[in-house]
Amino acid sequence: MSKMVHKTLRHLGTGVAIAAMLATATAHAADDKLVIVTSFPSDLTDVFKNAFMKENPSISVEVVNKSTSSGVKYLIETAQNNQSDIFWASAPDAFEVLKENSLLAKYESSVGGVASELNGYPINDPDGYYSGFALSGYGFMWNERYMDAYKLPEPAEWEDLAKPVYNGHVGISAPSRSGTTHLTIETILQGEGWEKGWQTIRDISGNAKTITERSFGVPDGVNSGSFGIGIVIDFFGFSSMASGFPVDFRYPSVTALVPANIGVINNAPNSEPAKKFIDFLMSETGQGLLFDPKIMRLPVNKSVYANAPKGLPNPFDGSIKSEVKFDTAVSQGRYNVVNSLFDVMVTYRLEDLRAAVVAIQEAEVALAENGSANAEATKLIAEAKALLHTLPVDEAKANDPEFAAIFKTKRKKQTDKVEGRQAEIEQEWDNQIVQNYQKAAELANTARFMF
Repeated sequence: MSKMVHKTLRHLGTGVAIAAMLATATAHAADDKLVIVTSFPSDLTDVFKNAFMKENPSISVEVVNKSTSSGVKYLIETAQNNQSDIFWASAPDAFEVLKENSLLAKYESSVGGVASELNGYPINDPDGYYSGFALSGYGFMWNERYMDAYKLPEPAEWEDLAKPVYNGHVGISAPSRSGTTHLTIETILQGEGWEKGWQTIRDISGNAKTITERSFGVPDGVNSGSFGIGIVIDFFGFSSMASGFPVDFRYPSVTALVPANIGVINNAPNSEPAKKFIDFLMSETGQGLLFDPKIMRLPVNKSVYANAPKGLPNPFDGSIKSEVKFDTAVSQGRYNVVNSLFDVMVTYRLEDLRAAVVAIQEAEVALAENGSANAEATKLIAEAKALLHTLPVDEAKANDPEFAAIFKTKRKKQTDKVEGRQAEIEQEWDNQIVQNYQKAAELANTARFMF
C-alpha cells in the first residue's frame, strides 16, 4: 500500500474520529437541557422540575410559562426554528390544535399502572401524540365561615347557584381568560345542552359579585372571604383544603373528568430528555407528587391512590359521578365562539345582566308572597325571563366550521381591538343583548310593582 493511501486513510480515520466526537458531544449537549412550555404555575412546575433534576442531575430544565392560548401561539410562531421540547397544559383543545398543525411528535410512555381510559373516555390521544398525566373535574368551592356568616345553604347542583339566596356571593372567571374556565363552561353546555346550558350560565353569572381576571382569582377570593362561592376546577378546591383554608368543594352531577396533558414537540432539540421527563411524570414517584398540598390533582396511575391524602377522591372507584362525556372536538371547534359569546353576554355586560337577574328574582319573590295569582304579573315575568335567556346564535351555527373560523381574535379585555366580520357579529350580538337585558329588567320591575 502506498504512502499516499496510508496518509489518506489516516486523515479519514481522524475525520471519522472527529465526527464521532462531535456526534457524542452533540448527544451530550442534547441530554443536558430540557425546555418545557407550560401554563401551569410555579407551585406545580417547581415540584416536578426539582424532583426530576434530582433523579437526572445531568439535565437542566428550563420552564417557559405562558397561558394555554399564548403557549399554542408561541409554538406555532416558532415552529420553523423550534427550541422547545415539551408542551404541558390542562386544556385538551390546545393539544388538538398543535396536533392538527403537526407540531407534536408521537410518544407513548411504557410506564406500567397508568390508566388509558376512564368510564370509556380515553385519557391519552388515540394517535399517541399526547398523554394525560392527571384528571380534573369541575364544580364549586365555598368558604364555610362565609357561608355561616351569611346563613347560606351548601349548593349541590349548578342550578342552585342561580337561586336568589346566592346573589352577590358568587365568583367566576371568564373562559377567554382561563382555559380551565372554558372547560367548565363547555362541560355545562355539553351536559345540559346549548340552550339550557347558557340559561344556567347566565343565571349563575347574574348572581356574580365579580368576574376575576384569572382563574386563580376565584379560589383566592373564596379563601380570603371576598365572596362565598367560586366556580372552579377541582384541584383549586382540594389544594385550598389541604393548605388549611376553611373551604369545601363539590362536584355537581353535571360534570366531566378531563385529562390534563403533556406532549413532545415535533423536532424537539432535546427529545430524549423530553421522553425521560414524561416517563418520570407517569411513574409512581412522579404521580405521587400530584398529592403535594399546593397541587392536589388526580393521578392517572392507579397504584398511587393507596397513599392519597384524606378527602381526595379516587376517580377509578366510582366515587365521582361524572355524567358528561366531554367531546374535545366539539369544544375545540367552537372554542372562540363560546368565549366571545360569554364575553358579550356576561363579562362586558355584567351590570346589565345583574340588573335584569335581580329584577326577575325580586318580581318572583313578590309574586310568591302574594299567592302567585296575578296572571298579568306571571306573564310579564315569563316574558322577562325569555328575553334574558334569548341567544344571539344557535348551536348549529356555533358548531359550523365556517362561522367559527370568523372568530380569530381572543379578547382578554373589552378594549382589545377586534376587526372585520368578527367585530360586526359581536356588535350585533351586543346590541341585541343590551336591548334584551334592559327590556327584561323593565318587564320584571313592572310585574313587581303590581303588588
